[in-house]
Amino acid sequence: MIKRNLPFAAVAVIALVAAPLLLEPFRLGLLAKYLCYAIVALGIGLAWGKGGMLTLGQGVFFGLGGYSMAMYLKLQEAGPGGLPDFMVWSGVESLPALWTPFANPVFAVGMAVLGPALLAVILGTLVFRQRVRGAYFAILTQALAAAMVILLVGQQGLTGGTNGMTNFFELFGQDLADDSTQRGLYIVVASVLGILYLATRQLVGSRYGRLLVAVRDGEDRVRFLGYDPALVKTVTFAASAGMAGLAGALFVPVVGIISPALLGVVPSLELVVAVAVGGRHALAGAVLGAVVMGYAKTAFSEQFADGWLYLQGALFILVMTLAPKGIVGIVGRLRRARTA
Repeated sequence: MIKRNLPFAAVAVIALVAAPLLLEPFRLGLLAKYLCYAIVALGIGLAWGKGGMLTLGQGVFFGLGGYSMAMYLKLQEAGPGGLPDFMVWSGVESLPALWTPFANPVFAVGMAVLGPALLAVILGTLVFRQRVRGAYFAILTQALAAAMVILLVGQQGLTGGTNGMTNFFELFGQDLADDSTQRGLYIVVASVLGILYLATRQLVGSRYGRLLVAVRDGEDRVRFLGYDPALVKTVTFAASAGMAGLAGALFVPVVGIISPALLGVVPSLELVVAVAVGGRHALAGAVLGAVVMGYAKTAFSEQFADGWLYLQGALFILVMTLAPKGIVGIVGRLRRARTA
């Protein structure tokens, strides 16, 4: 058990101790952003890698969490009786009733997690009871992401429209522009990711986790044994949605913006690609893939502004061609070769 946890402990020390000391504030902020995406990827790894549910709409849940936190931050900035800046520009004269509860931070954070989870429960109950799976489920979640973007863009006075929400200055009384605040946010994000990773790994190793894998490999056989595959998949889908919502809530103060462009079809697909690159059958692979693809996107865009998308696509094709099981597959192959 101790030997098994050594890699996690090493990574935790590097993430929590070394990174804040060695990285400059800008790079530390980028790493915090990658770790937010890694939380989403962890949920995808659970749903897709362990449960066989290819979800192409995690951006929806990420966006719900992000907008929940952004609404709280905007209301704090506006003060009692005030309106967020974009509402003033849009001609809104009074605060919409939907916004009022989000002045409470407990409600905002709770909705960031429970809102996406509840939506996933409703969607999963409707879909999995009808035995919709495979490509049909993937297309359905992708359509949900597209519809979500259209809804947000069309509600300028309620959501900020295409521009979304930005210009956040304080979080719980702390200046978000201060380096110490951003360093604290990074530590919070890294800690949340570590806790969720351990909890998810424990879940996968439990009896429920084995049942989830059995549903992935033979749903009809599990049903004939007396279990309810729809319930198993719905719970897992809701857990992955809750993770995405929490990641969105953390993303907003770290990056300083939330907009429809960050939660549509393309960002959702990028997260799935990241999980595939890291290795979808291993939770560590999902986390690693999100960080690697995030770093690659930044590095390529800085060095090759005109063609970085092609390089990012080439990285995906290269990994998938040489190692269908992702980066963790390469690591496993090298480990077996060394012990042979």
